[in-house]
Amino acid sequence: MSQRDYYEILGVSRKAEEDEIKRAYRKLALKYHPDHNPGDAEAEQKFKEAAEAYEVLRDPDKRARYDRFGHAGVQGGTGGFGSNEDIFAHFSDIFGDLFGFAGGGRTSRGMAGADLRYNLTVSFAQAARGAEINLSLPKRVSCPECDGSGAAPGSKPETCRHCGGSGQVRRSQGFFQIAMPCPICQGAGKVISKPCPRCKGEGTVADTRELTVRVPAGVDTGTRLRLRGEGEPGTHGGPAGDLYVVLTVEQDKRWVREGQDLVFRQEISFVQAALGHKVEVPGLDGPLPLEIPKGVQSGALLRLPGEGLPWPGRNQRGDILVHVVVLTPTRLTARQEELLREFEAAAEERPLEKVKKATKKIRKAMGLD
Repeated sequence: MSQRDYYEILGVSRKAEEDEIKRAYRKLALKYHPDHNPGDAEAEQKFKEAAEAYEVLRDPDKRARYDRFGHAGVQGGTGGFGSNEDIFAHFSDIFGDLFGFAGGGRTSRGMAGADLRYNLTVSFAQAARGAEINLSLPKRVSCPECDGSGAAPGSKPETCRHCGGSGQVRRSQGFFQIAMPCPICQGAGKVISKPCPRCKGEGTVADTRELTVRVPAGVDTGTRLRLRGEGEPGTHGGPAGDLYVVLTVEQDKRWVREGQDLVFRQEISFVQAALGHKVEVPGLDGPLPLEIPKGVQSGALLRLPGEGLPWPGRNQRGDILVHVVVLTPTRLTARQEELLREFEAAAEERPLEKVKKATKKIRKAMGLD
């Protein structure tokens, strides 16, 4: 390989940190990967060149020698790469992240089961106070006939002859080789010649599972509850997936919910608004007394602190907000109209205003103004 500066190859400064060097190499490895550039000798050369630069700069000792002595300081220390397979094996962490496989030989591993979702509707009371709800859910479980192996009783899975049990085969791409999941065993490393008659070789069967879901107090629509390990079973010894219970909370006719606060509409007459009034409003644990002050205006919000919904996971609660609505009468008797006109006339006299005017006249007559 040409003796270009390693920092120049990766496009980083000499003060670059390890993470920056790794990111730069990933970018180049993806750009010049042979699968993306079939038959391109120049791309293969740059791919190998970047790997050699990364091999030196990722190692603190080699990097220090290179910074001091240049290529002479690491000559023979990199070892070089005789093939693309050597690069993949040496940097399996990098290529595992980029392309989803390990560079070196690997054994087959079980795959985690799929996650499941269940939509659960709960009442407002259950959401407000918390509840335990029993569910009966369809679910695939490990086959009891074959203990999840997929093989008929008295037999067992056999080592895949195509991949030798590794779960991988290697595909050549010019100068390079890439590990791929075995198409015969699908990466399991084993094949089933005599499938279990009950599960047909799948290793799982349909069943019904009884579960208890604990709903925390104060939850709202959209809350997700995670039940670990209650999803689909894994394959080839892999872990089970999770079950996500997504909640929908029914509305309550008494309140409008705003987060953990509850808004209640309280209607009063205009006389009660003027003189003040005592009422009871519904609370989560029973009726709550409320003093409506004199002169309250329609649209006012009166607060009952700490009487709303609990905050999940906290020792706090929201408030109840009482929305006051002053009703105007639409049908009045003759006597009621007469009394209202007397009230209006009395209000127009404005006795305080008369006192102010009289006081002003006296001050003016005395020459005080």
